[in-house]
Amino acid sequence: MISMSGVAAAFLCSSSKSRATVYDRLKHMVPKLAFRGQAGVGIAAFMHKEGVRYARALQSSCDSVRIEHDEQDPNFRPHVAIAHIRSRCREPSGDGLLQPIHINAGTSRHLTISFDGALVNGRELRGELLAQGYRLGSNTDAELLLKWIEGSCERDYWRHGLPVNYENIFRDIDDRIDGAISAILLDGEGNLVAYRNRCGLRPLETMQTDDGFLLVASENCAFAGLQGKTKQIMPGHIKYVDGTTGRCVDRSVSNGQYKAKLCAYEALYLGNPNTSVEGQSHFETRYNIGAALGGLVAQRLQGELGSTLTIVSSMPHTGGPYADGLFASLVEYGVFAQRREVVSTQFFQRTLIGTPSERKSRISQKYRVSGTHLGNTTIVIVDEALIRGDTSQAVTNMLLAAGAKAVHWAIGSPPIVAPNYYGMGIDTLDELAFWQIWKQLPPEQRTQSLRFHKMEPQDLKIIESNIAASINAATITYLPFPLLVSSLPCRQDGFDLSPFTFEMPTPAGQKRANQNLREFLAALPYSESIPA
Repeated sequence: MISMSGVAAAFLCSSSKSRATVYDRLKHMVPKLAFRGQAGVGIAAFMHKEGVRYARALQSSCDSVRIEHDEQDPNFRPHVAIAHIRSRCREPSGDGLLQPIHINAGTSRHLTISFDGALVNGRELRGELLAQGYRLGSNTDAELLLKWIEGSCERDYWRHGLPVNYENIFRDIDDRIDGAISAILLDGEGNLVAYRNRCGLRPLETMQTDDGFLLVASENCAFAGLQGKTKQIMPGHIKYVDGTTGRCVDRSVSNGQYKAKLCAYEALYLGNPNTSVEGQSHFETRYNIGAALGGLVAQRLQGELGSTLTIVSSMPHTGGPYADGLFASLVEYGVFAQRREVVSTQFFQRTLIGTPSERKSRISQKYRVSGTHLGNTTIVIVDEALIRGDTSQAVTNMLLAAGAKAVHWAIGSPPIVAPNYYGMGIDTLDELAFWQIWKQLPPEQRTQSLRFHKMEPQDLKIIESNIAASINAATITYLPFPLLVSSLPCRQDGFDLSPFTFEMPTPAGQKRANQNLREFLAALPYSESIPA
């Protein structure tokens, strides 16, 4: 599975008079999508009579990239190109996965896909393809989806010499899959299809620029600085661009109407701070959450500070807006503190994905104490979420070893109680800090905390104090669920909040989560009932 990826595309319309190329537009967009993946960027570009070529985009600075090979060929002037901003995989992979996944079944039947998200029912779909005689070279959902598209094209169109009707292809796909997908398909005739499945958890945005480009990207921050009209691809829709004529159409491929319900991780963690939802940027959302946390943290710090200096710091590279909001709130509550960073990183790649041993190794290599003179200080570390607790424990121990008197954690979300099968790489309950602590609670407290986002404040405090002790922190302050809902731009209806509620956004996801919970409880030496 590939998780937390970004996708982008640029199509040069025939009417354009711009001197810019599709490579120029990708180089503009890709750096702004870097939050979605730091393991590499692959590009596929198409030019009539030349076909498809592949290249890598190399980050040359924080806001620019250069494209290997093809950019230097003056005779290769593609009219369309797609990019895949890839994050770390769970499985070992070769350099091929740095490129968009492709199938080369002859020039006109060449298919390439850039993919973001995950299939919950991928195992069942994989079994169907294998039973039909298809061979799958990897275990990625991207290849699985592409093979499914190839099979449909061959069965219904290619063997009959017919042009492919992508509306029908993706209508069948949207009806068969369960999961969260945003993808961009490029075929051997230069046709482009941008697809967002009915679940809609992974965003997909377009811009028709004033200088004659159609752009597609995972987030609207990618279009910053460009002039044109932006539009969200709605769940269960495709945008098709004819590679020869440039004709562009939007089509619904769902059998019903589905409201966009964005994954909560997009707003809290994964998305670029400059991306906006309903007119509110992720930065504003995160800042507001930090400010809401400030009042709760101020109460816990009162009477504990004495003569110590309080420092408000963030977890790089996503905690900054949260820490800014919390610091401003502490000032309003009369808590004297400094706002400076005391944690730095040695590399940019996230440590969310991987086996426990792999993650432990990367965590130990990634984080360092950057502040000096931490003796007799109280550190408040602000982060967007506490998932497993291994990163926060490592950072806490580093800061205590550097002389900090106490380390407090302020978390910009409620406790994460549910796995995520939609591209975040959180597959089991056992790995979550909440459930590790839950197993150690007395029976009555276990039952009360199974109310999840509806648990009483006193029950939440018990969870907080136990998790704090497990990571050697003085306190942990979670954001109460009602404060999260009030901080989001379109409130509860516009977001998938399953990480905190255990209410999954798709049928297969709920079935799998329920089974996960049953197996977890059955493995314990006592039985536990699940409250309604």
